[in-house]
Amino acid sequence: MPEGDTVWHTAATLRQHLAGRTLTRCDIRVPQFSTVDLTGQVVDEVLSRGKHLFIRVGPASIHSHLKMDGSWWVGNRPVRVDHRARIILEASDIRAVGVDLGVLNILDRDQDGDVVAHLGPDLLGDDWDPKVAAANLTARPDRSIAEALLDQRVLAGVGNVYRNELCFVSGHLPTAPVSDITDPHRLVTRARDMLWANRFRWNRCTTGDTRAGRQLWVYGRAGQNCHRCGTRIRCDDTAERVAYWCPACQR
Repeated sequence: MPEGDTVWHTAATLRQHLAGRTLTRCDIRVPQFSTVDLTGQVVDEVLSRGKHLFIRVGPASIHSHLKMDGSWWVGNRPVRVDHRARIILEASDIRAVGVDLGVLNILDRDQDGDVVAHLGPDLLGDDWDPKVAAANLTARPDRSIAEALLDQRVLAGVGNVYRNELCFVSGHLPTAPVSDITDPHRLVTRARDMLWANRFRWNRCTTGDTRAGRQLWVYGRAGQNCHRCGTRIRCDDTAERVAYWCPACQR
């Protein structure tokens, strides 16, 4: 599931392959932008902001959001292209394919920041500020911790995996109110630490143990024993985002 660390890593990979190179092909398979052709333009930079990704090419900015299932495939040709491709970029022998992208827009480069202006501090960005993030988190003390952590206006980059893992390490149920958090600064700092540690990994780890089956505390582990206390992990899949928790470690 793409979260802030995955998008950061994707941007870094695209930047490694495309930055400074001239596009020799630009095939956009979204009707609204199908006539846009950036062939001949130089890719100046690739950057991420929370879960948003920008490829700045000449006067344009290719803005994408992976949503639940999107990804970018990049490498020396041939990189596979099928019906799920939304955009194909080539620079000589390099091909980058945006697959199942939840959002794909071609923006005016000078104004691309407008689409992310509403976001809170980026957990992996230069603007990261734990004081601002903690203040945003506690601004609505009555809502659940899980809901607040998913709100990208609070802090940008947390998805469902990290919200479940953060609730575990903080010792709170996902449904507990934000007002139960005694040290919000510590919680947002833990969020930053988790994403930072995983920014170069495709398979994330929050426990510090990278062995198979040991990487995560609770996410995706319903019915399995808690790594800390041995209690069976529970889940609630009735909502849009599945919640996981240990009934002994989280109160």
